[in-house]
Amino acid sequence: MARDDVNDIENIDRSVGGTVFERFFTGKREAEVVAPDTYFMTADYVNLVAFETSEGLLLVDCGTKEAGPKVHEEIRKLSQAPLHTVVYTHGHLDHAFGLQAWLDAGERPRVIAHENVAHRFRTYMKTGPMNSNINKVQFGIQAGLAWPDREEDFVWPDTVYRDSLSVVIGGERFELHHAKGETDDATWVWAPERKIVATGDLWVGMLPNCGNPQKVQRWPEEWADALEAVGSVGAELLLPGHGRPIEGADAIRKCCFDTTEALRAIVQQTLAGLNAGMIHEEILATIEIPEHLRGNAYLDPLYDRPEFIARNLIRKYGGWWNGHSAHVLPARMAEQAVEIARLAGGVAPLVARARELAGSDLALACHLAEWAALADPKDRDAQQCVIEVFKQRGDGEISLMGRGIFSHAVRRAEAALEEMGG
Repeated sequence: MARDDVNDIENIDRSVGGTVFERFFTGKREAEVVAPDTYFMTADYVNLVAFETSEGLLLVDCGTKEAGPKVHEEIRKLSQAPLHTVVYTHGHLDHAFGLQAWLDAGERPRVIAHENVAHRFRTYMKTGPMNSNINKVQFGIQAGLAWPDREEDFVWPDTVYRDSLSVVIGGERFELHHAKGETDDATWVWAPERKIVATGDLWVGMLPNCGNPQKVQRWPEEWADALEAVGSVGAELLLPGHGRPIEGADAIRKCCFDTTEALRAIVQQTLAGLNAGMIHEEILATIEIPEHLRGNAYLDPLYDRPEFIARNLIRKYGGWWNGHSAHVLPARMAEQAVEIARLAGGVAPLVARARELAGSDLALACHLAEWAALADPKDRDAQQCVIEVFKQRGDGEISLMGRGIFSHAVRRAEAALEEMGG
C-alpha cells in the first residue's frame, strides 16, 4: 500500500479498477496490522480501524449489522484487549450498526459520536422504507437493506460532543473532530502519537459524494475545510472509511489539498452563477474540475458528478425552482408527454427520433423515449425504446449515481413489458 514517490499517488486507486465497488472493496477481508498496535480491515465495503492501547481497544466504526460478527472475529485474532471505546465516524448503516456482536460477547464499551448521530438514527426510524427504496435505485439491487425502525435496533452513543473531543485511553491521546461532508454528523480521528488519521467517509479515493440526487443535503464547502484540516495535521498514515490507506505525509497532503481545491472550485463556480442570476441548467453547464487536477484518480467522478455537487449547492443557497416559469406549477409529466406525442403525430415518431438521436445526443434521446413511454405506457415499442436508450446511457455513465437512475428506468420499462406479457 505504501508509495515512496508522491507523484505516483494519482494512480493509487485507478490501478484497482474503475467502479465504485472496485475502489471501495480494496482492503483485506481479514484484519491486518498496518502499524504497531493498529489493525485495519474491510467488511462489506466499509473499513474498520482498531487502535490497541494498554487500557483496551479504540474501535473506529463497527461495520454493518451483518458484518459485525466477522469484524469481531477478525479483530480478536489479533488482539484480546478489551473493547474500551467505539467511535462512530457517522451514523450510516455500513459504519455504525455492527456493534451487537461485541455486546453479545460481553463487551461493554463506551460509544462516542457527534451529537447529530442520534438525530440521524431518529430520522432513520421515520424514513426506513424511503431509504430502502432509494438504495434500490442507487445501487441497482432488487431488495433494499432492512432499515431499523425501533429504538432497540440502534446502539446509541452514550458520549456525544459538538466541535471536538480529546479522549485518553491507556495514557494515549486521541482527538475527535466534527466535520460536515457526506453527512452533518461526521467525525475524523487523529492519533497524534502514532501519526495516524482515520477519516471515515471524508476520504473515499474518488470525487466526494456530496451531490447525491436522491438524498439529503451534502456539505461541499465544509467537506473542503475538513480535508484541509486532515491534510494539515502531519499524518503519515491515512486510514479511510472506504478504499485503500494512504501512506506518507506528502501523499496525504496532496490528496487532501487537491480534493479541497476541486470542491472549492465547484463552490465558486456555482455561487458565481447564482449571483449572476443564471438559471440552474446554465449554472450546471459551467461546472468543471480545474484542468490541472483532472488526471488525478482520486478525483474521478465514479460515485458523484461535479454537476450533482453544484445542484446540492443550489439547493442550499437557493430555492427549488429551476428558472423556467412553466415549471413552478407544471402540468404532470404524463400530461405533457401526451400533448407532445399528439403534436409529433403519435408515439411512433418520438420513438423513431429517439433511436435516431441515440448515436449523437443520448441526453435528448432519453427525453424523447421517456415522453413516448409516458404518453402511452402500453406501447411496447416505446417501452423497448426506453430500455435501449437508457441502457446505452447507463453503460456510458461513469458515476454510480447517474448509472443507478438510468438503470432504474430500464428496469421499470422491462417490468412494464413483462406486465404486458413479454
